[in-house]
Amino acid sequence: MATFLYRLGRFSFRKRHVVALFWVALLALAGAGAAGAPAAGNSSFSIPGTEAQKAFDLLDERFPGASADGATARVVFKAPDGQKMTDPGNKAAVQDTVDELSGGTEVAQVTDPYQGGGVSQDGTIAYSSVTYKVPGMELEESSREALQAAAEDARDSGLTVEIGGDALQAIPETGSAEIIGIGIAAVVLVITLGSLLAAGLPLLTAIVGVGIGVATITALASTLDLGSTTSILASMIGLAVGIDYALFVVSRYRAELAEGREREEAAGRAVGTAGSAVVFAGLTVVIALVGLSVVNIPMLTKMGVAAAGTVAVAVLIALTLIPAVLGYAGRRVRPAGEKSKLLGGGRAKDKADRPNMGTRWASFVVRRPLAVLLLGIVGLGAAAVPAGSLELGLPDDGSQPTSTTQRRAYDLLSDGFGPGFNGPLVVVVDAQGSDDPQAVFQQAGDEIKALDNVVNVAPAAPNKAGDTATIAVIPDAKPSSVATEDLVHDIRAVGADIKDGTGAEVLVTGATAMNIDVSQKLNDALVPYLVLVVGLAFLLLIVVFRSILVPLKAALGFLLSVLAALGAVVAVYQWGWLSGLMGVEETGPIMSMMPIFMVGVVFGLAMDYEVFLVTRIREAHVHGEKPSQAVVTGFRYSARVVTAAAVIMIAVFSGFIGSSDSMVKMIGFGLAIAVLFDAFVVRMAIVPAVLALLGAKAWWLPKWLDRALPNVDVEGESLAAHDGAAGKDDEDKELVRA
Repeated sequence: MATFLYRLGRFSFRKRHVVALFWVALLALAGAGAAGAPAAGNSSFSIPGTEAQKAFDLLDERFPGASADGATARVVFKAPDGQKMTDPGNKAAVQDTVDELSGGTEVAQVTDPYQGGGVSQDGTIAYSSVTYKVPGMELEESSREALQAAAEDARDSGLTVEIGGDALQAIPETGSAEIIGIGIAAVVLVITLGSLLAAGLPLLTAIVGVGIGVATITALASTLDLGSTTSILASMIGLAVGIDYALFVVSRYRAELAEGREREEAAGRAVGTAGSAVVFAGLTVVIALVGLSVVNIPMLTKMGVAAAGTVAVAVLIALTLIPAVLGYAGRRVRPAGEKSKLLGGGRAKDKADRPNMGTRWASFVVRRPLAVLLLGIVGLGAAAVPAGSLELGLPDDGSQPTSTTQRRAYDLLSDGFGPGFNGPLVVVVDAQGSDDPQAVFQQAGDEIKALDNVVNVAPAAPNKAGDTATIAVIPDAKPSSVATEDLVHDIRAVGADIKDGTGAEVLVTGATAMNIDVSQKLNDALVPYLVLVVGLAFLLLIVVFRSILVPLKAALGFLLSVLAALGAVVAVYQWGWLSGLMGVEETGPIMSMMPIFMVGVVFGLAMDYEVFLVTRIREAHVHGEKPSQAVVTGFRYSARVVTAAAVIMIAVFSGFIGSSDSMVKMIGFGLAIAVLFDAFVVRMAIVPAVLALLGAKAWWLPKWLDRALPNVDVEGESLAAHDGAAGKDDEDKELVRA
């Protein structure tokens, strides 16, 4: 592989015009497709194989035209102090609002608070439910404007009016913090590479890669039903790995120049060595992201595949566009150790022989490996303690900032009707095979009323055929509470008894039940997913490092860092530690997708640093150095770059903490803290400590396995004898044949 990538690097350097034109054309094509495509909405949320989804599908079948997946809005009214919503003036204002909303072309139904039990017991709060014919993200802007205008007209009468539901749902925004993250990345690149031009190359190529990936996702969003968060997460991961991969290739290029090689030869060797590490690091990220499909939640699968595609583009750009751009830069990209005049270049090097920070740190770890190892493990273990209190759920309007009308509507409904009113359960009774469907409907309603934690059970509402009915159940507790989850299980237990006695099927659905089923499905899938992803990556790392213990150590280190990161997420978003600093206005359960998504992404990123760092150590060992000295040598050449890459990735992920979407905000924080733990504690401390303790045993591999494994030559050992004098025409022919 190293030889092929070496030739690819030289080819891209020499044929830079062709390579650059290809990537620019691809970016333009993707951009044109995105410009002409419909805007991305929220991906249709389905969870095959769950009771909630089965009930939802049954509603679509037995209640045609009911717009089960249509957008909803709850217009909540509160009377002025000292007044009631039943006062004639307030009642007239509400009636005017209902009439105004009923005229919308996309409106399916509007309820009258005074006819449907929509007034609180104390008479101060009322609500009207609006059901639309199309999903929230497909609503025309005119429908949203009409909804807001009707609410504003009611406010003019003196009422407090707020709007909940998904009808006003907007595409999430990441805010200006993302730009700050990119700015921090630029500063780190300038410090690391010592040149404004060299620092600009990774940023430029990463932006091109993310642009292609995100534009492609946008172009296909409507066709493939990709949600708006898909492109945000793809850009988050693509930007981070794109900068990192380019940084490693550019850094190796400058190191090769420092050894006196010509620029084309240096580009070839940089791609042949650092590029090999990029390929395998990218493969681990792709495996982890594509592996999310084992959960069998379509939305999660699409997010993973889309992000994996963006990572694949970042790898290809690092292997081809980076050497091409280096060809354009020419002598303006200086050898390692030299700085541009703007940054202090040309001054006397009075400290040329002084060991760098990476060398000094590695030497310290090699002298005190056991102490460093224990300190790292204990520190991560302490950070992981909150993970034992992890509670999972999905965000609702109650997790929105208090500045939003959705959150204020949520709070008003909780005050007027109880916290469970924001998470009603929909019980679907399928009595098609029963002799007396009406008796079954009555029995189901009576038995549900007798359960604990039930505030209200509405009368059964049968369909036209009379064989299926829906029963609305209002819990006593808020949607994300353990008590509500217990109630869902209790209703399902009642349903099982009814089925045994009558043959009728009782199913529970609704947003709250759907969230509970998602959490359970994700919990059930976590262990199989870990086995699949870690197992495949373990085999891949055995091929890369030709060792058993090094991949094992990498996997165990990852588990430490991901548990510590989950602990930090629980401490901030569930317990409320530093919540003000992180912009968390409402603590609560952790998003149910967070653990498995973090496992997938963090594993891939953790293996990035493992591959980049340890391949340099193995390269020194393969070239004859003793194990402890190889650790120091590896850190001398790679610690600075790995540190810079980690800081860049943390800065990029942290930028998404400013997102308006609670899911994106939480994922941004989780990934940033996970990279912090993994890069600076696991890879920079625990890894060298373990390698120092193991010595030569770290590279042990059974002889039979050594013979069976392919030699991928990540360290570029085959390039040592390459004289770089092959003719250009011959190399082009070899590249075509390869």
